[in-house]
Amino acid sequence: MKCPVCGDDCVKEAHEIIGLIPAVFTRCKDCRMKILDKSVPPPHDVYHGPCRCGKRFIDEVFAHAYTLLVREGIFTGKEPLREVGSPLLHPGYPVISPPFLPKDSLVLLSRYPDKAAAQKMVDEIPEIRGVVRSGDFIPGIVDPALKSTPRSYELLAGCDVRANVFPTKTGPVVIYQQQSTIHIEFPRGYNPKISSVEDRIARVKPEWFVDACCGAGTLGITGARLGVPHVILNDTWYAAAFWAAYNTGVNREFFRIDEVKIHAEYAKMAEYPVGVEPVLVAETNGAQEIRVYQGDFRKLHQVIPKVPVLAVIDLFDKSDRVASGMVIREWMGQVNGEAFIP
Repeated sequence: MKCPVCGDDCVKEAHEIIGLIPAVFTRCKDCRMKILDKSVPPPHDVYHGPCRCGKRFIDEVFAHAYTLLVREGIFTGKEPLREVGSPLLHPGYPVISPPFLPKDSLVLLSRYPDKAAAQKMVDEIPEIRGVVRSGDFIPGIVDPALKSTPRSYELLAGCDVRANVFPTKTGPVVIYQQQSTIHIEFPRGYNPKISSVEDRIARVKPEWFVDACCGAGTLGITGARLGVPHVILNDTWYAAAFWAAYNTGVNREFFRIDEVKIHAEYAKMAEYPVGVEPVLVAETNGAQEIRVYQGDFRKLHQVIPKVPVLAVIDLFDKSDRVASGMVIREWMGQVNGEAFIP
């Protein structure tokens, strides 16, 4: 599948990504492994090139990146190894031991590289697929009232599109996202939000399931994977709505559909990043109906039929119970059925 960020064929269908697990980050008998102390600078020239199998231990990859940052004058050589940045694996799934990285399997989040150094990382370090300048904020929508201006990290070089694989009761779902535009959500062995959705769907057995603040689509696609006949996904942030639509296509083999029609272009959506009135981004044809919208979830009742629906409202900040309760009451005043915060 064509990547909307870099234009290459770096996006795979769900079964192809699932088929990589668990071998993608495992070592061969010849792979070197030296665990480095992240709280101090790495030893000089501690890293080697990839093994003949094409993989390299993650600490050596970071030591290589550290050496490049020193060479480019960005590091003095006194910084601890952990200052290189945060590794985001592609594909992301729960790993029980430090990974051995194949080519193009790492998106690096870092505060330090400039564009020139980032490009050299992508060119010289085969495991790094993209470098993103991170900041002291969370990318995307964090305020459901839309009073604060959403922000994104900056993609400095390469491609920062990566996939996460989330287990569900009916099988894995694969969720792609552009890491600079959406907050980090990394799979773990147990996902309480997915479990909450599965339990509600099993109890209610809805004809309609709505993921009102869908992000990249994990919970809505879980509902579709469970076989709910009609599913609506929605997010006000352009990147979330687009990737929810794109991920419907990535996982289409798990649904009772014939095709996925995406009506919007990623670059065009970025020109109007925060949606208010619901705009249809994607829809499916087939026995199962899935629709994706961009808009404020408080306006979503305009496109939901007047029938009972089960809605999950996955607010970014759930710590304010009073505000969360008001959101549910406001929703229930507009939409028939049941709503919950996972």
